[in-house]
Amino acid sequence: MKSVKEQLEYLKKGCVDIIQVEELKAKLTRSLKDTKPLRVKAGFDPTAPDIHLGHTVLLRKMKHFQDMGHDVIFLIGDFTGLIGDPSGRSTTRPPMTREEILENAETYKIQIFKILDEEKTIIDFNSRWLEKLTSFDIINLTAKYTVARILERDDFSNRLKAGLPISAHEILYPLMQAYDSVALEADVELGGTDQKFNLLVGRDIQREFGQKPQVIMTMPLLEGLDGIEKMSKSLNNYVGITEPPGEILGKIMSISDSLMFRYYELLTDESLSQIEQWKKDIKEEKLNPKDLKSILAQLLVSDFWGKAEAEKAAQEFDRIFRKKEIPSEIEEIEVRAQHILLIDLLVSQDILPSRGEAKRTMRQGGVYLDEQRIEDITYTLDLRKKSEYILKIGKRKFYKIKSKA
Repeated sequence: MKSVKEQLEYLKKGCVDIIQVEELKAKLTRSLKDTKPLRVKAGFDPTAPDIHLGHTVLLRKMKHFQDMGHDVIFLIGDFTGLIGDPSGRSTTRPPMTREEILENAETYKIQIFKILDEEKTIIDFNSRWLEKLTSFDIINLTAKYTVARILERDDFSNRLKAGLPISAHEILYPLMQAYDSVALEADVELGGTDQKFNLLVGRDIQREFGQKPQVIMTMPLLEGLDGIEKMSKSLNNYVGITEPPGEILGKIMSISDSLMFRYYELLTDESLSQIEQWKKDIKEEKLNPKDLKSILAQLLVSDFWGKAEAEKAAQEFDRIFRKKEIPSEIEEIEVRAQHILLIDLLVSQDILPSRGEAKRTMRQGGVYLDEQRIEDITYTLDLRKKSEYILKIGKRKFYKIKSKA
């Protein structure tokens, strides 16, 4: 196991808050002396079936603790998921069914081992202890924290000022999450910056139960592909870790240079000093940012699909975008009619979800036939003149349109 100083340097990378650094140093020192690993917890409410790059920021920090020889607990909030985390919400989160939560949890258990070491990871469910709490236990837990302190959190105070309702069960959420730390006797809890209030409640509740408070470490919320909003499936600015290699690589190649360095910091193990050197090299025109972005894209694809698939995806990207060739593998669509409105083809073949979306994409210049941009929504495809066309939607979607007659 590395020295306390070496561990601290490694673990601090990318963190926004460490409360408190001296406490973490003391815990690491005790762990080294007693050869007893720290118990490091991170909770995930399974509110969606897919994990995207934003979620992996926490997973990577968990992996850092694993690298240092500590025990990490991937805690699935199958009970707290029934309540719904109010963090960052201006309205009450709709409750999920137990079936939805358990189904999503199963996909999490598969996906996380693309980052974490399966043999060294503890997976737990907070229903294991929260379901056993009696009414007396819950009253005892709520008595250890004041309503005034809970309402201090920005999410609640803003809703109160705006006259928006706060359901009683939402007030229970931070207390239930805090009790997770008591049940697990957590030494460290990891979370996004939006979880800071909940993590701090955990420290207080542990004290109330006679435990030493956990150190909390918050990680930034990863910006999505737009570089503005946090990565989110609902905003369609995400990169899912189960997406095909070519899709992941293409999305990463589309980000800005400044966002590239942000991703290097939070999604790779490259040192901050190396990242700063790259920034300097690009500024001095010693390094092409596109080449560095390609390396990042391949690193991320390798994490989830392996090095061979990453190299294959990079070669395919180079063929399509630098050599202007069509993909080596392309979906074929056979059309029986000799004449068909292009907009009808786009919708009937589920290439675009609706006529409205098809019209918008065409008018914005996102539809090409044989490299010719088609903006006219009345354009008719004539399969008598030519029996095969290459249709391109946006930058990365290709289809071969063939006559079936």
